[in-house]
Amino acid sequence: MRTIKKHVTFDDIKNSEEISTYIIKGNDLLGVLGYTEHGFAHAGKVSGKAAEILQGLDFPERTVELAKIAGHMHDIGNCINRHDHAQTGAVMAFRILDRMGFEAVELADIVGAIGNHDEGTGTAVSPVSAALILADKSDVRRSRVRYRNRNETQLSADIHDRVNYAVHHSNIRLEGDKTSIVLDLEIDTEISAVMEYFEIFLTRMMMCRNAAAFLNLSFALNVNNIKLL
Repeated sequence: MRTIKKHVTFDDIKNSEEISTYIIKGNDLLGVLGYTEHGFAHAGKVSGKAAEILQGLDFPERTVELAKIAGHMHDIGNCINRHDHAQTGAVMAFRILDRMGFEAVELADIVGAIGNHDEGTGTAVSPVSAALILADKSDVRRSRVRYRNRNETQLSADIHDRVNYAVHHSNIRLEGDKTSIVLDLEIDTEISAVMEYFEIFLTRMMMCRNAAAFLNLSFALNVNNIKLL
C-alpha cells in the first residue's frame, strides 16, 4: 500500500540500498563498455552542483533538494543499457519514488529532469532539469578515466579518455551578478588539444547554453583563462 510522505528527503534517497545498487550496477556496466566513471563520485558531484546552482539563484529550499535528488539518481538507467538510459532511468525513478510516497508534483519534476538530461534526446524543461543538465555536462575530470585493462597507448587512442584525463580542473559557477554561469576548465594541452574538447563535447555545451537560458542566464566557457563562449 502506498504511503504518502510529503517530504522524502535527500538523505532518504542517498541511504536507499535499492538506489545505491542501481548506481553501482550501472557504473559497472559502463565500465565493461569502456565508459568513464558514472558511480557515486559522479552522482555526488552532479547532485551537489545542481543544488548549488539553484540555491545561488534563490530558488525555494525544496526545489533545491529536488535537484539534489535528481542529480543523485540521474544515471540509474545505465544498469539497463546506455542507450536511452535517461528515459529508462526516469521510469525506474518513478517506480521507486512513488513507492516512497512522493507527491505527484515533485515526482513529475524529478523524473522529467532525469528523462531530459541526455544530450541525444533531452532539453531543459524545468529549473530542476536545467540545473541537472548544467551540473552533469560540466563534470569533466581526470579521475573519471578508468584504467582497468588499459595501458597508456589505449588511453591515448581513446579521445574521451584523453580529453577527460587532460582536464586538471573543472568547475561551473554563477557569476557574482547572477546573470551568467561559467564553466572553468584547466586543460593540459600536451595531453589533449582544446579543439578535441569541442570535438566530443560541443553538443553538451550547446545543451548547457540552452539550460542556462532556461534559468535566464548566459553561458560561457573559460578554458585556460581564455573565455571562448
